[in-house]
Amino acid sequence: MPTDEDVFFLPLGGDRWQATRHTTGPWGEGFQHGGPPSALLARAVETAAPREDTMVARLTVELLGPVPVGELELTSQVTRPGRSVEYVEATLSSAGRPVARATAWRILRSDGVTVASRAVAAPPLPATTVELDRADWVDGYLSAMEWRFASGALTVPGPATVWARMRIPLIPGEQPSPLQRVMALADSGNGASSELDLSTWHFINPELTVHLHREAIGEWICLDASTTITTGGVGLATSVLSDTTGLLGVGAQSLLVARRPKI
Repeated sequence: MPTDEDVFFLPLGGDRWQATRHTTGPWGEGFQHGGPPSALLARAVETAAPREDTMVARLTVELLGPVPVGELELTSQVTRPGRSVEYVEATLSSAGRPVARATAWRILRSDGVTVASRAVAAPPLPATTVELDRADWVDGYLSAMEWRFASGALTVPGPATVWARMRIPLIPGEQPSPLQRVMALADSGNGASSELDLSTWHFINPELTVHLHREAIGEWICLDASTTITTGGVGLATSVLSDTTGLLGVGAQSLLVARRPKI
């Protein structure tokens, strides 16, 4: 079995993968942050009957339950092949039980005209890396990413604009693709733009949907994130996604907002 853990996932042969400690989310030992499994599912979507003449324009990840930091099985297939558009599905399972599922549309590349996005451009990449205060959180994913905040902060309620990049590869011997870099970060929108006290509230996203109009360039991805919460316990976190050359697309997460149980 491979022992190099300077990656998010180690291959075990076939469709099996071992999640390393770097996938661990901040809320508890033994469970992953949504970013690494989303990136692994993105890789499965890209490598299912791959076509260089298409790009993934929309990818939705359904988080069916806690994703363990352990052995996982990954399957994928093109369920709707086509000349111009293709529908691809991928499933991540633990002990035979699906824990996350991705669906994606791959769209044919073309030489069409360019119409620029009218969304506000991201601020420049800050020069200073922020070392997050992890006293109250479980470390793993937080240290596996490099963070630079242009506005807001992870520990301060409200909108935030944060640049981040993967410090380690997704899997050994392979550079992450542009889509994998985006998906590794996009699930952090609700955490970056939290509006409530993290010690008394949780805001769990059962899904993540990312729409892209082009592929990312370079290692750094920016999230310009904000959260809206409505009485009754439902919230929505939205993120404008950019790289250092401009806008990429948008991400969104539905949120279950509820008080944390008193201990």
